[in-house]
Amino acid sequence: MLSFPAAIKVYLCTVPCDMRRSFDGLSMMAEHVIGCNPYAGHLLVFSNRRADRVKILYWDRDGWAIWYKRLEAGTFEFPFAETGRREIAAWELAVLLEGIDLSQGKRRKRYSLPAAKKEEEREKTGKETGAS
Repeated sequence: MLSFPAAIKVYLCTVPCDMRRSFDGLSMMAEHVIGCNPYAGHLLVFSNRRADRVKILYWDRDGWAIWYKRLEAGTFEFPFAETGRREIAAWELAVLLEGIDLSQGKRRKRYSLPAAKKEEEREKTGKETGAS
């Protein structure tokens, strides 16, 4: 199992990706589809349409690195959407890679900083307007 620092940002590309893409193709998707700087050191997560393969791209001080997983049976519970990205916590990525469906679980109330609350509210309203 992979472990990630809690402070790392993880962005899911919610558009299915061609798994033949490598470093340059995925970094271009990060820039244009996810809308973030691929050189910032964030984890950028991509999946194929069948959701049985995942690639994680990140910039590691002096070059690109890719982590790739292909399932022999089953699928990942990947939140596909028409366009864009979804930011998740590092622990959520670990759970996603283990095959656990977080949509069935209920998140308990926790404290978060006021700036983080504004970001969460902005994401929620963006999801609601994007769904209609």
